[in-house]
Amino acid sequence: MPASETLGPFLSRNWIGSVDSYDNADIVMIGLPFAGPCSYRPGSRFAPERLRIASWGLEDYSPVYDKHLDDVNFYDAGELEFPLGNTEKTLDVIEKNARIVFQDGKKYLGIGGEHLVTYPALKACYQKYPDLAVIHFDAHTDLREDYLGEKLSHASVMRRIGETIGFENIKQIGIRSGLQEEFDLMKKYNTLVKNSADLEQIKHKKIFLTIDVDVLDPAFMPGTGTPEPDGLMYRELAEWIKYLKDFDIVGADIVELAPDYDKSEVSTAVVTKIVRDVLMIL
Repeated sequence: MPASETLGPFLSRNWIGSVDSYDNADIVMIGLPFAGPCSYRPGSRFAPERLRIASWGLEDYSPVYDKHLDDVNFYDAGELEFPLGNTEKTLDVIEKNARIVFQDGKKYLGIGGEHLVTYPALKACYQKYPDLAVIHFDAHTDLREDYLGEKLSHASVMRRIGETIGFENIKQIGIRSGLQEEFDLMKKYNTLVKNSADLEQIKHKKIFLTIDVDVLDPAFMPGTGTPEPDGLMYRELAEWIKYLKDFDIVGADIVELAPDYDKSEVSTAVVTKIVRDVLMIL
């Protein structure tokens, strides 16, 4: 091969629109392939890689926001490597990496993985921003004290977060499944959002946004571990995300896609677009 020739070009394995340098990025995307104490259908650990591949079938321009992904200035750091079978060490790895992102003055975007991955990232965010509130999209309350004796569970993630930042700093959208005691806790702290006016009381705070994709109706999102009927339509979720563009969101994650349960790959396509929309408002 002549000296003037080089190998390639090669296909990128990063998200479409990602910049090449962590140092120059405003937003850092981190894949979180973890589905440890899953309570029903496992498989969300395969989501980050599948979404990365699917992103190349997505237009990088959003007519809703009149922006390209190239305008967002985000860096796809790839997927974290976790010690298989050790939940606590996995959470430590996530917290350490999220802490670096926040300490460097960047915004964090986690791609799960199951919903428990939110907890360590939230703890890192709270260390940087003590005046923090969480906006939580989900079909489930996730407010159990424990699930089958396990306190570190995706069914308990918002309970752990409430104990960290105060339940009064949690706002929940799309909830339609949970124990009576969980709904009683939501009523006590007025966490359930009925309309956009319910979010005005936290608009002055820094915001961590977490979206469990089972907030969507299974007609649009069959590829998730715990599908729940009577959910949001995609357009409704998209409108909520657009409404949040004026909030000071410093971190976010999108979790619980389990791509192998939807052979049509429609679920993956939907979540890919959700990720793009969230990038547009960060």
